[in-house]
Amino acid sequence: MGLKAGIVGLPNVGKSTIFNALTKSAIPSENYPFCTIDPNVGIVEVPDKRLADISTIFNPKAITPATVEFVDIAGLVRGASKGEGLGNQFLSHIRDVDAILHVVRSFEGNNITHVEESLDPVRDIETIETELLIRDITSIDKRFEKLQKNARIGDKDAKKELLVLDIILPKMNEGILVHDIELTSDQRILIKPLSLLTDKPTLYVANVDENEIMSEQRSVGLQKLFDFSEERGNAAIRLCGKLEAEISNLQDEERVFFLEEYNLHEPGLDKLIHASYDLLGLETFFTAGEKEVRAWTVSKGISALQAAGEIHSDIERGFIKAEIYSFAELMQFKSEAALKEAGKIRQEGKSYIVQDGDVIFFKFNV
Repeated sequence: MGLKAGIVGLPNVGKSTIFNALTKSAIPSENYPFCTIDPNVGIVEVPDKRLADISTIFNPKAITPATVEFVDIAGLVRGASKGEGLGNQFLSHIRDVDAILHVVRSFEGNNITHVEESLDPVRDIETIETELLIRDITSIDKRFEKLQKNARIGDKDAKKELLVLDIILPKMNEGILVHDIELTSDQRILIKPLSLLTDKPTLYVANVDENEIMSEQRSVGLQKLFDFSEERGNAAIRLCGKLEAEISNLQDEERVFFLEEYNLHEPGLDKLIHASYDLLGLETFFTAGEKEVRAWTVSKGISALQAAGEIHSDIERGFIKAEIYSFAELMQFKSEAALKEAGKIRQEGKSYIVQDGDVIFFKFNV
């Protein structure tokens, strides 16, 4: 599976600047609303040093990293759910993503217009999320009409879904996001096909200035955003879009010195992807051989059989067993032959739960 993340926010919060830095693209990022109309898409390699380390041992013909797809969605404004600022068109672009990266302006700047005319990150988040919620309520109202007709003629699935909608709609009308409504796993599965905007996990990305990013302690205003995020059960990170734009244009050696100068432990791309993986409960396993060393993104808790299906349906269908060792073990013993001699290559069946960093060889027969 690949991670697909939609970047949203008010106009002029730095979404396109951050997107450009992450994807090394060159889309416009001028200082006016609706500069971005069609969603821009960038495919980015997941930074994972383990992939290079494994490749030094196998010396493969090809190295294939896992990827993340970033979708830069045009700035939303108050009233977007009613069509303000081409809002309906923009909101529809969010339905297809796995997670929302909500960029929030957390820097002052008289030369960059703020659409709300003042700096208040929590207010800005609530503005966007209110628009997403209104759009979801409209979608559910339409869905109700269809389900009620089907339920009258005895459609059992329609009746089950109606029961869930009866739970969530009153709470949504009270301003509660679907993500925050307590439901069973079965109930969430029933509404998953609706792709509700407020049911998607969200990472708040605070776009801060250079002083804030260099400080070990968050400012009072930024701490309010992080407290709000924790209350919502979401995640938050801080990035400096201006610095990330500069970092993206540097050579590797220059990048290291730049990060040290600003007391940054890793580039924003790495930080953003790692936070997104944690948010969605994702991990990485590897396949390795002389032809190719490859990283695969999967959900935590996935079985060996399901992991085989991520590679190819034939491997899943003809699954016999999985030969597995860990990345740490490979680094210790330096070769598969040494691992085998030490008895470190395990034979696992269909129900084995894949662990982050597993190196797997699937045996199958179709």
